[in-house]
Amino acid sequence: QGRNLTVTGEYVWKSAHGYLPGNLFGEMYFYFAVAICYLVLLVWYSIRYSLYKDAAIPIFKWVMATIFIGFMECFFKSGDLWVWNVDGVRFWFSLYTGVLFGVMKRAISRVLIVMLCLGWGVTCDSLGSKFKAIVMLGLVYAGVSAARDIMTIISITENEILTHNQEEEILDVVTILAFVTAFIDVTFYLWIFDALNQTMQYLESMNQSRKLKRYLRLRLFLLLSVLFAVMWSVFGLVDSYNSQRMINEEENGWVLTAVWEVNYFVALMGLSCLWAPEAGAKEYAYVMELSTLGNDLEFDTTIVDSPDDDDDGSVDENDLDVNNGVQA
Repeated sequence: QGRNLTVTGEYVWKSAHGYLPGNLFGEMYFYFAVAICYLVLLVWYSIRYSLYKDAAIPIFKWVMATIFIGFMECFFKSGDLWVWNVDGVRFWFSLYTGVLFGVMKRAISRVLIVMLCLGWGVTCDSLGSKFKAIVMLGLVYAGVSAARDIMTIISITENEILTHNQEEEILDVVTILAFVTAFIDVTFYLWIFDALNQTMQYLESMNQSRKLKRYLRLRLFLLLSVLFAVMWSVFGLVDSYNSQRMINEEENGWVLTAVWEVNYFVALMGLSCLWAPEAGAKEYAYVMELSTLGNDLEFDTTIVDSPDDDDDGSVDENDLDVNNGVQA
């Protein structure tokens, strides 16, 4: 017969690849790859900004800041998982810093899109009192979203310390914050598409074809992004009720979050291409485009007969005819 054996001390679970749980390896590699994509986009945008710095408008700085924050988010999140895999413990500074950068990225991007749809940098150089309202809504979104994400992390990472009642209370607060965040998101989306429609109607009425074309492309990017988000949400909801799930959360649950990151990056990349620094960007933004009447107009500034050429000082009525100065 065997004897009872008591073992005291610490035990460590480690796979051949490191301490990181096997279902998180894909997430670590994913954030590494996305961080590289953000870095490439940031370098490209920064080079163009430095080349055409004299023609830069304020919107370029907002776009570049959003790309930089997105890179920092992926850098710290991938760094947290990498340190966890090497040392076996979470790097809390990297974890929470990545979360905060993610909140900043989402808040600033929403504020940026609203300002673009209102025509900032295209039809106007200032938003007036609307700017304060947009920034305030962005700050409220950032605060609520940060509280939701941090409390969600605490409920997961501190489950060995928290009691069952404490964990339930935290999850209840997270649910309330999630509803508040969703409400602010809906407010942003309604504001975005309403402002976009008004700006496009204004450009169409003023015959600003080049600027209108840019906003048509922006609307296409936004509609495709929203359509993809809705389709992915429906897929996730239907898959959660399947007996055999296509995406198993225990094995590759990180894919559910990764798809949202990809959708965001593609939309940001499209916006960066539409508002990329270029020569004459300042003149293009603040100068009205002349509409054409049939063919291009050619203005002849020469005077046919100067009044000084007349001996009696009288002015011929034909000399002041506008049709003589404009040739179709």
